[in-house]
Parts: sequence; structure tokens; C-alpha cells
Amino acid sequence: MSTSDATPDPYADPIAFGQRVKILRSRRGMTRDQLGGLMGKSGSWVRAIEEGRLKVPRLEVVLRMAETLRVRDLADLTGDQSVHVDLFTGPGHPRLAAVQAAVNAFPLTEQRQAPPAEHLRARLARAWSARHSAPNHRDVIGALLPELIRDAQLSVRQADSPADMRAAQAALSEVYSLAQFFVAYQPDSALLWRVAERGMVAAQHSADPHALGVAAWLMAQAHRDSGPGHFDAADTINLETLAYLEPLLPDASDDVLAIAGALQFEAGYTAARRGDTGTAWRYWDTARAVAARLPETYYHPVTSFSRAIIGAHAVTIAVELHAGGESVRQSAAADATTIPSRPRRARHRIEEARGYQLDGQPDVALATLAQAHEAAPETIKYNGYAKRIVLEETQAKSPARRRRASELAVKLGLLAA
Repeated sequence: MSTSDATPDPYADPIAFGQRVKILRSRRGMTRDQLGGLMGKSGSWVRAIEEGRLKVPRLEVVLRMAETLRVRDLADLTGDQSVHVDLFTGPGHPRLAAVQAAVNAFPLTEQRQAPPAEHLRARLARAWSARHSAPNHRDVIGALLPELIRDAQLSVRQADSPADMRAAQAALSEVYSLAQFFVAYQPDSALLWRVAERGMVAAQHSADPHALGVAAWLMAQAHRDSGPGHFDAADTINLETLAYLEPLLPDASDDVLAIAGALQFEAGYTAARRGDTGTAWRYWDTARAVAARLPETYYHPVTSFSRAIIGAHAVTIAVELHAGGESVRQSAAADATTIPSRPRRARHRIEEARGYQLDGQPDVALATLAQAHEAAPETIKYNGYAKRIVLEETQAKSPARRRRASELAVKLGLLAA
């Protein structure tokens, strides 16, 4: 194929802003009407932008478009190579290289003895606990992952019986699940898919309902976050796994019940991304009913699904439906202090901030983002929605708001101190 026949590269200059929008929109599998609808605009407005009949929008609109298209770097959309701002992909964690090396390794000749299964399970439990309790959770699990990956792989190779093999595969799948939390929003999308797919394969070999549910939950998220062109794939994985789990639920353990509830919410989340209000809230209602069957103090170690999280899930549904008033109402009903996990609590604060921004309360949004930063700095640092709000408010007319936004932007590494 000649270069003139190839799809243009939006990262190569010079390409007009409208052309960049069209290329990035197409790569996300979005129609003009979908992009316009998600931004509160029309498909004809998007077409006018793409064809250059409308000038480049103001910063607030450009940032919202970058959020909707989930561009890696603001310069990818604007074409301004003098200003690089990582949005939905972070700058790369210092521990990323070691995790990459462990995932990519293929050590068939290693002679050392694999650790006992009980020992590996105990380390996994400590790793999940550390992820939920540490403000620098990505740094903590990034330090633990390389050895966990190597030892879990070794346990699979040295399993002596079919039962031991299934247990080892379940543990390996869970290690990959932990790894997916680390590699999300890192500048290596291929690594994320490799981890997600290996986790799914290991779960299938384990025949363990809980492992299968967790792997499906994470794979569905990977598809959904890849854009509207992948929403059907997310739903297929989600609903197939729910159908598999349904006969087990009457006598299921708390963990299996919780992963079923988490999958119900994820189906609602994808529906909200589509703008399907009725379906989104129907799945949320089903997830709430599942949570009611769990003990009051129960908290799923991977998904955070619990009674405590249902209010936060309602905020997410409302925000994804772009319902500002409903988002604020659900925020008032949810009690963030009951969420034990620091990164999950920070994410909830970010969702609340999105709701306040949608409702025209930017000062409250900034204050809420400051609370997110206090709970877990590494969560907000890699969150594109939070970055968009902060950057937008650094251009606010109010001097006091500009100052607060700029101070937070410095903390997030978006502006120099």
C-alpha cells in the first residue's frame, strides 16, 4: 500500500485541528452524532469542526473533546507540540519497566522451587490490602508485582495434580488482575491487553467461578474504555459471565456473589456510556439488590463491591449520563467516608467533582478534587477527568478559582511549580 492510501497519522504535523478530530473519532469507533451527543452538541457541529467551517473551540470545549475521545496527550488533538499534557495515559510510573519485564519474560528453564500455594495466596492478600490502604498504592503494588508474577507462573509450571493446576491458575489469574490495576493509564496499551488476556486465559483454565468473574470484569472494562466501537464486546463478556454465574448464586460464597454484583454494575456503566438511561439504572438497581445480600462489613478485595460502594456507583451512573443535578443529588446521598479503599474513595471524589462541574459548581468541584488528592495522590494523577477539570479552571475568570486550580495543577504535575 502506498503512503498516500494509508490512514493519516494525527500525530504527524501539519494536520488541521478538524482533521485530527475526524481521525481520532474514527479510531475510537464513534460517529459524529455519538461524539456530539457526549459533548452536548450535535453531529452537524462535529462535522463543521472536522471540515474547518468552525474555528478551533475554546479551551473548555477542547478539553471536553479530549476527555470524550480519551486522547493520550492533549497535543495529539491540538497539534501544538510545544505543550504536552498527559490525560488518559500517565507519564509512565518508575516501576513500569520492572513490571513490563516480568510480564514479558518466558522463563522455561528456571530451576528454583515454586513457593507453597498458601504462601502465594497470603502475599496476594497482603498486596490487595496494601493497594486499598496506601496513598501511593501504584508504587506499592508495582514493587510487589514482579516477584508475584514470576512465582505465580512458576507455580503453574510445577503443579503436580489437576487440582493443584487449577488452584495455581486461579492464583495466576488474580496476579494478572492486580497487574491490570497497575498498568491501567500507563503508556503501554499493548501491555494492558496482554495482561487482561492472560488473566482471562488463566481463569478459564482454573474453572474457578470467582477467578472467571474477576477476569471478565476487568476485560469488560478494557473494552469499554476503548470507546463506543468496543461497547458490544464489553457487554458480551459481561452478560455471558453473568449467565454462567447465575445458577451458582443461590448458594454462592460472598466473593462470588460480589463479583456478580460488580458485573451487574459494569453492565449499567456501559449502558450509561451509551446514554441509555433506563438500562443503566435498571442494572444499578439489580446490583444494589445483590449488595443487600452481602454482610454489612463485607468489601470485595478486587472490585470494592459492597453495600458501601452502591452510593458511589449511583454517582458514576449519573455522571456518565451527563445528568449534573442527579449527580449532585446522588453525591449527597452517598457517604464517601464509608469506602475503606483509599484509591476507590479518591475515584469517588473525582466522580463527585465531575458531577459538580456538570451542575455548574466549579468551586465545589475543585474542593472535591483536593479531597481526592488527599485520599490517594496516585489515583488523581492518572485520571483524565480530573485533569480536564483542573486545566479548565486554570483559565477561569475568577482569580481565586484560577489560583486554587493552578495550585492543584502543580500537585498533579500539569504545571511547573
